Amino acid sequence: MSRQKPKRYSNRLSYSDLIGLESNYARSLFGPVPDGHRREFFKDRKNVWIWYEGWTNSVGNLQEITVRYEVRPSGVFKRVDGEKYQKITGNELDNFRNAAKSYLELIKAKLYY
Repeated sequence: MSRQKPKRYSNRLSYSDLIGLESNYARSLFGPVPDGHRREFFKDRKNVWIWYEGWTNSVGNLQEITVRYEVRPSGVFKRVDGEKYQKITGNELDNFRNAAKSYLELIKAKLYY
């Protein structure tokens, strides 16, 4: 049985639609998404990446985390849930670079072939 590729997308989809499709593929880059969790990972603009995870805790309260990464000439900076930007280094920087590279390879292969 041959592997069937998804339909090639054209300009008729909105920017939000494309982000949603990309995120659907990328959500598993960090491992399986646990039941009851929502995970998003996508490139929002030229130099901005977003990682979001939301879930309901054991007492029924929604827990959320949003991390915004900005790639600047002086390095990669992250902001967690609207707090102050901090420059990332070491393993965290390596992990971000690997995730971004994997994301681009994945969506190019699955959506923009």
